[in-house]
This record gives sequence, structure tokens and C-alpha cells, in this order.
Amino acid sequence: MVRLRRHPRQKAEDAPENALAAASPFEGLRKGGRLISVLILTKNEERDLPHCMHSVEWSNDIHVFDSLSTDQTVQIARSFGAKVSERKFDGYASQRNAALQNLRFTNRWVLILDADERVPRHLHDELAAFAADAPSDVAACRMRRRDYLGTTWLKHSQMSPYYIRLVRPSRVHYVREVNERLMVDGRIHDLGGHFDHFPFSKGIDHWFEKHNLYSSMEADCWESRGGGARSLSLRKALFHPDFNERRYHQKELFYRLPARPFIKFLYLYLVRRGFLDGRAGLTYATLQAIYEYMIILKMRESTSQSHVIAEQQNGNHHAWPN
Repeated sequence: MVRLRRHPRQKAEDAPENALAAASPFEGLRKGGRLISVLILTKNEERDLPHCMHSVEWSNDIHVFDSLSTDQTVQIARSFGAKVSERKFDGYASQRNAALQNLRFTNRWVLILDADERVPRHLHDELAAFAADAPSDVAACRMRRRDYLGTTWLKHSQMSPYYIRLVRPSRVHYVREVNERLMVDGRIHDLGGHFDHFPFSKGIDHWFEKHNLYSSMEADCWESRGGGARSLSLRKALFHPDFNERRYHQKELFYRLPARPFIKFLYLYLVRRGFLDGRAGLTYATLQAIYEYMIILKMRESTSQSHVIAEQQNGNHHAWPN
């Protein structure tokens, strides 16, 4: 049983004046057709959440699913009239699944966002047109994401530009607790529009803190899968028609390559032509290489500790040098 703590939705007259003013251009869209619910996952997002909320004020059903923030995240969400629920964080896939399975969405389609993401008006128009006449066999939609470093779009450097974010909640679920993978029961439709992502909005320190956690979780996932014992299909990595399945096998293949940080840097900076993104492209490729090396170091540490524990259990005690 998942325990959620819900906060009452704030009355419209209590919302900030700028929020109400920004919402008025979408008033007609709220009243007609099939609308789209919005799910925003948060933890200590007081800096980014207002921008995200402004970009989705066209929705008549906004949910903020919070991981027990200690800043003003919940208060900000309520000031925009969002429905707020809280749950202790225990993994990215678990948190998203809990939200999709337990929240009562008003609409049949749900747009999933993080607080550092924004929905441009052109994407909203495409989402609304699709949701108004969506084929019954389509369970989710994939769209482009534009990552920014400062004000620079990482057009060439970005590792993966496609993400499934518009879903029928009863027909999807997440697996893998970090860099999670969405499993879809039905057809996936590709949209032409894009949404924007600002992963460096809180500064480089925050980026490193976040990726320190990611690298630990990646190392744990690797060990839980048997340290590379999982089956890998080179054919699926190269030719599978589904992007998410192809990416999964590509990741498994990549984890078995030597000199991964160097390979990742060359791939992002030269193969994908990250150098065309200028200084931002160089910075991003370097940071991704560092992140990859963090994963490797933690994999080695985990493997070494497992060997020591196994030997101790077998009665083979080593005398460590002083």
C-alpha cells in the first residue's frame, strides 16, 4: 500500500495575480475537447517549479507529486492551484509508478514533467490536437527534448533527444530505478514538437550532486543485474525499430566497452558534432565523460567489496596493510 499525503487545492482567488493573468489565454482550451492532465515530480524545486507551472497553466488538472521537499516547493505548487501529494522517495521508477497508479487524474492523457522542464505553446497546440482525436491503440507519445546549458541549446551534444512523456497512465509503467525505462502496452506515436529542459538551472554544484546519486544508482543496477551477465543483442542495439528498446541494448553494449569515458567524450564531441555547440558543447561532453568515470569507479568499488565479503564468508581472511 502506497501512502500519499495530499494537500487541498488552493482556491483560485488565493492564486498569485501573475498566475491568473497568464492562465487567461488558455481559458477556451480548458472548456473544450479532451484535456490533458499534467504530472510534475518534485523535490526541493522552489527555483524551477514556477517556470514549469507557468508553461502548463492551460491544463485543468495539474498534479505535483513531491518527495517530501524541505523548501517552498509545496507552497508554490498550491499557489498555482495544483493538487499536491507527497511520498518518500525510494527510486525514480518507483516514484513515477506510484504517481501514475495512485493519483486520480481527471483526463485520460497525462503529460509527465520534471520541474526543470517547460512546455512551449506550439507543443501544447500539438498535444491538444492529438488528444482530441487519439487512436485507441496509441498508449503513449514520444517527443523531442531540447537540453540547455545556460542559454545554449545543446543541439548536437545531447545524448538522447527523444522521450515518452504523454501517456495513458493505465497502460504504462516504469522499470529500472535510475535512467528509468518506460514500458508501454500499446502503440507509441511520435509528435513533431519539442519541450525544453534546463538541467543546469541550479548550477554546476547541483548537477554534480545529482549525478553523484545517479552514478551510485547505476553501479547498484549493474551489480543487481549480475555485473554484465544480462543478455545483450547487438542486432537490437543497432536495428530494433523501437527507440527505447534500441537504446536499452545500446546502453548494455556501452557498459561492456573499455575506456568508456573517453569513448563517450569522442562520441558527443566529434561523432555528434558537439563542437558546433561551442563552449557549451565542450563543457557538456566533458561533464558526461566525468559522469561515466564516476560510474566505473563505483562499479569497481562495489565489485571489490563483494569479493572481500565473499572471501570473508568462505573463511579466507586477508591481513590489510597498515
